[in-house]
Amino acid sequence: MPIPVARAETFYKPPVSMPADAWKDVPGAELVWKWVESRMGRRLTLPEGPVDQAPYWARINQNRWVVDCAQCGSAQVGSPVDQRFGCTECGWGWVEVIYPSDVAAVEASLLSQPTYLRNWWNDLDPKNPNRPVVGDPGGGV
Repeated sequence: MPIPVARAETFYKPPVSMPADAWKDVPGAELVWKWVESRMGRRLTLPEGPVDQAPYWARINQNRWVVDCAQCGSAQVGSPVDQRFGCTECGWGWVEVIYPSDVAAVEASLLSQPTYLRNWWNDLDPKNPNRPVVGDPGGGV
């Protein structure tokens, strides 16, 4: 059975000194905050509310859903179930994250590839290096 695409819920786990289900009720976007506190020994404060910012785009990088911070360039594993982003490096957040409308189909389309080659960008993401160009005779949208 192929390894599924990693999401925050499967990537950020409590330390072995805690029960495996210790963070089961923590929303996906907040798991990274718990993980950074426990693994790096840093005290963090969750963002208080949403910021007025254009939404961020999720992508798959080497078999992980990733969200990049537009403020500082840091990145973290995201959650299609909890479509928010708050940066543990610069404290920016909460920002809405855009995932594809059919997450399961995108993940399934990559399962035949080795995990290190599983990469995907949303066609509408302005940072997509392979973004289709309108009117492109080569097959763009």
